[in-house]
Order: sequence, then structure tokens, then C-alpha cells
Amino acid sequence: MNFRSTRSSECVSPSFALLHGLAQDGGLYVPESFPENVLDYKQLAGKTYQEIVAVVLSHFFTNFSDEERKQMIASAYNEETFRDEQIVPLHSMDTDLSISELFHGRTLAFKDLALSLFPYLLTAAKKQEKEDRNILILTATSGDTGKAALEGFKNVPGTNIMVFYPSEGVSPMQKQQMQKQEGNNVKVSAIYGNFDDAQSFLKRVFTNKAVNEYADKKGVLFSSANSINVGRLFPQVAYYVSTYVSLVDTGCINEGEAFDVVVPTGNFGNILAGYFAKKMGIPIGQLICASNKNNVLSDFFETGIYDMKRPFYTTSSPSMDILLSSNFERFLFYVSGENAGKVAQWEKELQTTGRMAVTTESLKILRKDFAGGWINDAETRAVINHVYNDYGYLLDPHTAVAYGVYLNRHKQGMGSSRHTVIMSTAHPYKFPPVICEALALKTAADPFDMLTDIGAVTGIALPKPLADLQNKPVRFSDAIPKEEMKQAVLSFVDSISQKS
Repeated sequence: MNFRSTRSSECVSPSFALLHGLAQDGGLYVPESFPENVLDYKQLAGKTYQEIVAVVLSHFFTNFSDEERKQMIASAYNEETFRDEQIVPLHSMDTDLSISELFHGRTLAFKDLALSLFPYLLTAAKKQEKEDRNILILTATSGDTGKAALEGFKNVPGTNIMVFYPSEGVSPMQKQQMQKQEGNNVKVSAIYGNFDDAQSFLKRVFTNKAVNEYADKKGVLFSSANSINVGRLFPQVAYYVSTYVSLVDTGCINEGEAFDVVVPTGNFGNILAGYFAKKMGIPIGQLICASNKNNVLSDFFETGIYDMKRPFYTTSSPSMDILLSSNFERFLFYVSGENAGKVAQWEKELQTTGRMAVTTESLKILRKDFAGGWINDAETRAVINHVYNDYGYLLDPHTAVAYGVYLNRHKQGMGSSRHTVIMSTAHPYKFPPVICEALALKTAADPFDMLTDIGAVTGIALPKPLADLQNKPVRFSDAIPKEEMKQAVLSFVDSISQKS
């Protein structure tokens, strides 16, 4: 299986795509020939999560042997990296609704499910490509990717990682997770700007000839841990496959029966993985894109117009505070009928005007697979309160957005009769101020004081990754203007070169 660019005929090996992240023309890598309808329940029944990952990845990373993939997967998914032996347990809310819990990894967010494996894929790809330069992972984060990437890559030989996050755009706990990160090869910096500023800058770095030549002279190669990298994206397909198997095994649906999925998403990688699972044969009915007030994606599924020319909001679900969704380009590639020229045209329109639109006919086609909806912060808090008081189940704000969209669709008569799964993206304790407000508890300056109060009310124990964090020292407290990001990267390149 080779990978091609969404914008041209450029085609590369899996190891090259893993190593470089972004295509040379600025596009994203997708499979040269997508493996459609290759999965069914009979071949998946009885398999562990690790075995399901192996089946999924065998269709994409054919450059590795079965044994190599098996070893990498075993290293990524075990009792040291995930607190639940099922990896992705399914929680049943009622006969019509389940929650797929994606937050049992080291950093308590769904990003762990890919970023526990990605460092092994990247290291193996580096060996295959005979690449002897130091790898510098450059990552922008709206909250969860940064910590998961830092944890995955800390102290990995021959690899360094630098993470940028918006100084006022993450939760207090997410900020502590990054500021207190351990490892001798990591660097973290806040920026005075938003996630889109950080992500757009990094995309320009990957295609900036002068910056890349400077890094090359210093023995450094840039790569990415964002979901623009195929090594981040395709492992995410596995948890949709695993969720389907669990639904059948627990009697929620029958073998082959369709189910809907509600996904809180900002950068579109999470829901795109669900779309890919459907293309591979998993009987997903509709993928429902749940947004907060930054509702550029849900608006697109309503109108067919992607319009970034709108106010940017800092919300209580910060990981979705995004207006430029990177993985949306991959989706457009398939909407266009795999027309790279059309995708290049759309992306140029987005870059120059901040707006692009699909035809009415294309909108009708994509609505067979997708729908959208959004709720605001007040509604998010109300959903957290409602679900906790009625079911005794505590949602994080992103999952609450998905739950709220699900409720609204049913109130409006837009829901289907199919069983629905909400993909729960993070542990609620990562967002103590929002949870306190939702449960009518006092907020405090110290997030751990808030978690103590939440725990006293709910009886939910403080997860060990957060308990361990409490007494660690802050290592990275600096914040820089977004205009200084380039110099920050070059300075880190210099420090890597000096250590080599």
C-alpha cells in the first residue's frame, strides 16, 4: 500500500509518509487505493483490542511484517499504558444509547489511542528509510494532542518534540499536564494566539524550503504528531471497529446491523477515522459531527459551505476551538471523487478567501453519511448536570457537546431508530472548572482543589496520572507572540544539533 497526496499525483511509501507527515505539495497523504469493505464481524469476533488494531493496520502499513506490527502494538497497548484491560470499554446508557470510552490511556484523552502507537511506527519508518537525522516532531495542540504526543515521545532516542498551545485556550489541567512534562527531548511553549494560528504556522514550516534547509544542515528532519500524519490517523480507525464488535457482543445490535455515531470533533480527525471504518465495512449508519460555538463544521453539513470568516470563540470545550480543520482536506478528497485537482482548488480558495463550497449534488451525497449539530457553553453545562443527575455518569465537556447534539436531534425529530454511540473523548477530571460550574460547586484557582470537591460529591477517584501530576514542578512556563514561533523552532533545532 502506497500513499498519495490529496493535491497531486505525488505517491510515496508508507514509511516515507509516516516520517514526513505532510506531502511535499502541502497536501495530506491518503491510501493510493482505499481498502473498502474488507472488515466484517465474523473475522473480528473474539479478538482483543490489540488484535483488532493489527487487522486494521495490516491494510495500511504493509511495509511492516505481521510480526513487526504485532510487537509495536503490544508495546503500545498494555497495562502500563492503559488503565482498562479492554482499552476501549463500552458503557451502556439505555437500550438506544451507548458511550464508547476512549480516555483510559496515560493522559486521559482519546489521543492516547493513536499516540501510544505512533512513536513505534515512526521509529520503525525511520529505520526503513535509513534516516540518520534527528527527528523533530512539531505539534500544535488545542489541549489533548500536546500532552499525549509529549508522553508518547518523551526520551525516544533520535527523536525530539516541540509543542505549541494557545496560552488562554486550554483547560487549567491540560496546561499543567504540558507545563510539567518530563523528558530530556521535549519542549513546550504557549503562544499568544489560538490553535489555528499554531497549526497554520506549522504547516508553513513543513513546506518552507529555507527553514527545512537550515534544519537539514543541523542534522534535523521535521515531522508531525498531529492527525495530518497517517501514523496518527489510521490507528484511530481501530476504536470504531472495536466499538462495533462490543455492540454486537453485548447485544446492543445484531451482527451487520447499522448504528449511528456522534463525534465531538474540531480538527476532523476523530470523525474521519469513523468514516474510514465505515468504508472498510463497519456498518455505521450516520456520522454526526458535534460542534461547540465554533461551528464551522456543523454549518458545512447544513449548507455545503465551509466559511472560516467568522468570530473565533474560546469555549468550555477547548479541544474543539478550531476553525481550520486539517483533516477536512482528506474528506474533501473523497467528496470530490478522489479528484486531487479539485481539492487543490478548494484549498487555494480557503487560503485566499477563507471560504469554499461543494455543489448541491455533492452535499446531498455526503449527507447520506454525515450530519452536524452544535450547542453552546450553557447547554454543555446543562447536559453535564442532566446526565449526572439522571444516570450518575459524569461527562467531560466535549462528550457533553456530543450528547447535547444527540438530544437536540431527537427533540427535533431528526434522530434515527438506530442504536447510537457517543464517542467520549476525555476524562471529565481534565476540565475541573466546567464540571464544578455544571454541578453547582465552587470554582477555585487551584484545579486540584476543585477535583477534591468534585470527588467528594461524585465518589470518582482522582486518576493516577493526575494524582502524580500534582506535586511535579513546572518546567515550561514561557509564552511567546505567535510571530516568534519560527525563531523558537530554529532555536530548538540549534539545541538539538548541539546535543548530537
